[in-house]
Amino acid sequence: MSQELERVYTIPLGKVKLSQSQHRAVRAINMIKEFARHHMKVENIKIEEDLAKLIWARGVRSPPRKVRVRMSKTDEGFILVSQYDEEAEVATPAKDDKKIKDKVEEPAKEAPKKEEPAKEAPKKEEPAKEAPKKEEPAKEAPKKEEPAKETPKKEEPAKEAPKKD
Repeated sequence: MSQELERVYTIPLGKVKLSQSQHRAVRAINMIKEFARHHMKVENIKIEEDLAKLIWARGVRSPPRKVRVRMSKTDEGFILVSQYDEEAEVATPAKDDKKIKDKVEEPAKEAPKKEEPAKEAPKKEEPAKEAPKKEEPAKEAPKKEEPAKETPKKEEPAKEAPKKD
């Protein structure tokens, strides 16, 4: 009877947007509890602080659209809903990754040899790129002068209006 059950779910919270903006985060929490009741078949549900802070992080008006959670059934008979951590799940298949890395390293050693001549070619291109950059600031300077000319024109009609009164 002391069997702990643990499942990982992605809970869609898109319908939160249907409620009023001041009630969205509260509704998201209620939707998580409802989802847990439906899928885990238990009435007592507790949400961890980390998950609640994730929901409330952007304020009451904009909770996340979906949340990845881990639901654990405890010995005491309630469901603990917590934020899902991928790091804990990835740690187990570490032995398989080592075999794959060994195979990948061999072609990677050949690639740096090919890159050395390629590094010389971009050096030649860099001075060519600098020359157009010098031309661009010269083009920008006349643009700055044009708005300065427009501002005095706007002031002149304003001076004429008080004279008419």
